Amino acid sequence: MFVKNIRLQNYRNIPEIELNTDQKVNIFIGQNAQGKTNLLEAIFVLALTKSHRTDKNKELIGWGESRAHIEAVVDKKYGPVHLELNLAQQGKQAKINGLEQKKLSNFIGALNVVMFAPEDLEIVKGTPGIRRRFLDIEIGQVQPNYLYALQQYQKIVVQRNNVLKNAWQQGASSQAMLDVWNEQLVTQGVKIIKKRKQFISKLEQWAKSIHQGITNGIEELSISYLPSFPMDGSEDEAVLFEHFMIKLSQMKEQEIRRGITLVGPHRDDLSFYINDKEVQTYGSQGQQRTTALSLKLAEIELIHEEIGEYPVLLLDDVLSELDQNRQTQLIETFQSKVQTFITTTGIESIHASKLKDANIYHVRAGNVMR
Repeated sequence: MFVKNIRLQNYRNIPEIELNTDQKVNIFIGQNAQGKTNLLEAIFVLALTKSHRTDKNKELIGWGESRAHIEAVVDKKYGPVHLELNLAQQGKQAKINGLEQKKLSNFIGALNVVMFAPEDLEIVKGTPGIRRRFLDIEIGQVQPNYLYALQQYQKIVVQRNNVLKNAWQQGASSQAMLDVWNEQLVTQGVKIIKKRKQFISKLEQWAKSIHQGITNGIEELSISYLPSFPMDGSEDEAVLFEHFMIKLSQMKEQEIRRGITLVGPHRDDLSFYINDKEVQTYGSQGQQRTTALSLKLAEIELIHEEIGEYPVLLLDDVLSELDQNRQTQLIETFQSKVQTFITTTGIESIHASKLKDANIYHVRAGNVMR
């Protein structure tokens, strides 16, 4: 997968640019707040129709403008694909080869990306919500039906929470409503849980091998899926359905008291271990960085395994955060396999001898120059 060119209009502080990104490595150099991260974010938004930095469309649109536009030609194994995404406060419009996609889920997956930024360290040491978002983004890119199940599930949680908040006043009628929402919650929830479990199993295989390579075989990485109810290792949907229902029954009074849904994939988490010690709690900063790097490199391989081609890699000001050994590992991985877009405040922070035939751009106040 290769982004041949990209065009932006009214995207954040970038009024209009068109870039030929015809090299495997494209480096954007600029001081903070000049717009270099906005370029990478735009590619991410084109892939997933949403930003990794905000949920509000209006923040992606240039000041005083009514809409923003992102456009790119992407070379894929079956030929070039022309992608367009229009952003307005009212919503989004997506086109593939000029044809409007009525569902955004049909557009997602036309371009696959892996983003690695300093805040991705939070995948390891941050909140469970950050880890769930990581799962949702990566699974959704390669399995659009996962996104549909997730959207349905999130709507059901909102409706079920409304029932729980009014349960004391409505008595028996609320119980009947709760039974209806329980079945819908569990039906969609089981689909999400099953796909997460399968994804984590594959991710662990790749991450374990990569982590051993980075640490010269000294450390072994493992990943544990922590669902909100006991699964007994099963992937059978009927068994998961039953376990989920049992847990809801056990938590019923507590949920009514608190007025929120306490069981389901919206409460899931992940835990990472190095040599059987939990990285979040006991790992050094270096081990946490290496774990995050291993996860990102594993994503690249996993996406390739799922769709048969490598994604585009976006490195947002991250190389300067890594020591030379980790930089070398990362650069050697993407140099031979994937097209990469890099932002940095200065080329001296990068192990530049490893970068060959790179396009180098300078970014200042939303303008991009070679």
